[in-house]
Amino acid sequence: MKNYRHLFFDLDLTLWDFEKNSSETLQELHAELCVQGKYNIASHDFISAYQYYNDILWDQYRLGIITKEGLRVQRFQQALMHFGIEDNLLATEMGDGYIARSPMKTHLFPYTIEILEYLNSKYTLHIITNGFHEVQFIKLDNSGLRKYFKNIITSESSGFKKPDKRIFHHSLYRAKAKSKQSIMIGDHLEVDIVGARNAGLDQIYFNPKKIAHKEMVTYEIDCLSRLKDIF
Repeated sequence: MKNYRHLFFDLDLTLWDFEKNSSETLQELHAELCVQGKYNIASHDFISAYQYYNDILWDQYRLGIITKEGLRVQRFQQALMHFGIEDNLLATEMGDGYIARSPMKTHLFPYTIEILEYLNSKYTLHIITNGFHEVQFIKLDNSGLRKYFKNIITSESSGFKKPDKRIFHHSLYRAKAKSKQSIMIGDHLEVDIVGARNAGLDQIYFNPKKIAHKEMVTYEIDCLSRLKDIF
């Protein structure tokens, strides 16, 4: 094994359980804003539509096609339009409520705290995330993760979004780290793994759903506890 000194983690869907935290928030908003009573849309149907359009719009945000503000509202507008409903006021209320509430959730992937405790005594840990700058810090604080990381690099603070190799180079500069002594851990093949590889970093693909793929990765794990096998 290489002499790694710096470990760079993605946050959402790697440490912070985005799907569970997001679904819980959406269920609460769906109930409180009476979406089913007003429009007869079941909670699970609305969440499925939201997740579909959210994924599409996040790709557009990464490519610079839409703004952060556009993403926040359009994902709810399009989820409602999926059911033939045009209610911009409700979409705005849901967008604002989601941003205020979701980061307060604290569901983490299994073994997150245990593995960070283990690694923190041996390596310098950092975060590289495309998530909204102010939101990511709330997540880290509320879930008790912030204390483990020396640097938290967001796409907004760096000016670049993963998989652009410039955000990885910026992160190395911030961490005073060399690429050969650094490794990226993330759940997204294109954004985290290919992006890191193109920037000259080794990678660990976190693949808890065991999704089949053909990418060449340095390491692959399906549970965070398996990081002990590498480090």
